Amino acid sequence: MKLKTFKLSLFLCCAILLTGITSACGIQQDVVIGTQTYTETKILAEMYKALIEDKTNVSVDIIPDLASSSIVINSMKRNDIQMSTLYTGEIFNNHFPISQTKDRAKVLEEAKAGFDKYFHFTWLDPLGFENTYAFTVRKDLADSKGYQKISDVKKDMASMKLGVDTTWLEREADGYPAFSKAYGINFGQVFPMEISLVYSAVANRQVDIVLAYSTDSRLKAYQLQTLKDDKQFFPPYDASPVIRTDILQKHPEIKDAIAPLIGHIDADTMISLNYQVDIEKKSEREVAIAYLKEKGLIKS
Repeated sequence: MKLKTFKLSLFLCCAILLTGITSACGIQQDVVIGTQTYTETKILAEMYKALIEDKTNVSVDIIPDLASSSIVINSMKRNDIQMSTLYTGEIFNNHFPISQTKDRAKVLEEAKAGFDKYFHFTWLDPLGFENTYAFTVRKDLADSKGYQKISDVKKDMASMKLGVDTTWLEREADGYPAFSKAYGINFGQVFPMEISLVYSAVANRQVDIVLAYSTDSRLKAYQLQTLKDDKQFFPPYDASPVIRTDILQKHPEIKDAIAPLIGHIDADTMISLNYQVDIEKKSEREVAIAYLKEKGLIKS
């Protein structure tokens, strides 16, 4: 077992043990929300917690930094946690049989049906944004060249330098070879690199275009612009709250409490919220509470 994975597993075990101890002492947490390692899931968890505790009598705890979506899902199956944020593209990770579609509505439908049937989770409607791969350029280049969608760069592809996550080059279903076939685009030069380096690489003009994550705060920090996936090459990864169905049956008021978030957080908003944590170094809770107050969803 890798050291990082061991530490995360140890943290989860300790957190669960602590929950059990507090329960024995009469400090029962009705719902435990698990988050992955990246910022937006932590901000959203703080929003869920604040709304649930403000609108209901349900108490909420948060366990952060679970290493992957599979750990989140397995923790929910074991009832170690009861709620999280997941993304509709999760259905492509071989959890249950699916049809090979990239239609946004169909993918959501299959996520709801599959996680209900096989896991007894309730997959709620999306929050309003997705976090997926996105081809990205400097805003000044997009403005000067008129780039708005991926197909727009085809005319200049031979002279363009692509910076890309190393692993994406090797992926069969949605990697570079499949992308090139779908779009008819082959960039002049390709530079494999860690995903964390692509943002500064394109901002510093070391490359012309990169494959980034669509809600990363560095898009705003480096004034980058994502290009529309006009051929819908990447599957949709719409973010949704997901809750164990037995918990919702016991506390149906939870769904009503977080309902004001559904369909109301777009990608620009999520980038801005991530930016406040990642770049301005505010806490996830501080950012979440400020947003909910700004929208009039809580008073204190």
